[in-house]
Parts: sequence; structure tokens; C-alpha cells
Amino acid sequence: MDLINVLLVDDHQVVRQGLRDFLELQDDIDVVGEAGSGEEGVQLARELLPDVVLMDLVMPGIDGVEATRQVKEASPSTRVIVLTSFADDNKVFPAIKAGAISYLLKDVSPEDLAHAIRAAQRNEAVLHPEVATRLMQEFSAPRPSETQIDQLTEREMDVLRLIARGKSNREIADKLVISEKTVKTHVSNILSKLHLADRTQAAIYALRQRLVPIDLDEG
Repeated sequence: MDLINVLLVDDHQVVRQGLRDFLELQDDIDVVGEAGSGEEGVQLARELLPDVVLMDLVMPGIDGVEATRQVKEASPSTRVIVLTSFADDNKVFPAIKAGAISYLLKDVSPEDLAHAIRAAQRNEAVLHPEVATRLMQEFSAPRPSETQIDQLTEREMDVLRLIARGKSNREIADKLVISEKTVKTHVSNILSKLHLADRTQAAIYALRQRLVPIDLDEG
């Protein structure tokens, strides 16, 4: 089994220790390093090339948004998961634009955090429900340039809604009773038809178009 190498970036040592204690119990996750600042996080990411970085946002020196941007520039294959106490619009949107694949709040359950790490390794996004709600509120008004949604089939719409709920390809396949390979084909078609780069953008698009209810935890 291939281990998912994770780097922890948070200026609170107690938080890092708590994360390490839990993640080291997971058979498929290995904590390869810790950083107490954005600068140190970027430097370690360059040296270690981790699969996933858990990134706090509010830290001394460069903040998590800038650190995320620099990590993605140094190691494009590294997936950055924001793990913060803040769901403010002025933090959510810059972090996603900087390249974060997922955005979680620190009240996330340990099991959901492990799920998000595994999802990130598969290049799949997970958004905290509160963050997803804020994104929907921000992008609620339909925009003329987004009429491409009419090109999606009914099944592709189903897949898009489940992407917005943070579901993995396997979970979508189980929910829709189709193969995981078919799900991957649908995801590829969705990104192509909507001119989107990745699943995170697809999730934001679905929220903007009000394709999912506010309570994303349901189901």
C-alpha cells in the first residue's frame, strides 16, 4: 500500500501534535514533517515534495494563502488542504484561487479529515459545509457566460451535484449505481463542456448555479 505523505503547517504546536497523533494511527498516511510558519512550510514542501499539505491560514510571516501559492509553484503535484478556524469570504476565495484543493474548518471530525486527505490524493475536492454555503451565497447569481450547463446530460448533472457535495468517484459510483470508470468519464465530460480546470472549480460552479441544497451534509 502506498503511503500518503503529509506535511503539517500550523503555527500552534499543540494543533500540530494533535493532528500528528491522529494521522499516525492511519495505516495509509505518513506525517513527513511539521512547520510552524508559512515560510518554513514552503521550504519543507520544496525539500520533501509531500503528497498533501495541511495548511493553516493565519500565521506569522507569510500567511497560508501566499504559502499555498508558493507551494503549488514549487510542487504542482502537491495537494494543499486548508485547515483553519476561519470561513470568512476574504480568506476562502483567495485560498481556493491560490490553489487549495479543499477547505476545511478545524472543527472537522478526525474521520472527515482523513477522508479529505485521501480525496486530495485522488485529486478530489472536499469543502466544509459552511464554506460551501458561503460559496453558494457569493456565486448565487447566474452569469451569462455560464450557459454551457445546458450541454450537460441528466446523468452528468447528477454527477456534478455529487461533486459539489464533496463525494469521491467511488462514492458517486455507489450512489448512482454505475462503475467508477463511468464516473471518471462523466467528470471528464463535465470539465470539458463547462471549460473548467478541476473538480474544485466544478464544485464552485455547481454551488453558483444553485444545483445543490444549502445543507450539503444531507445524504
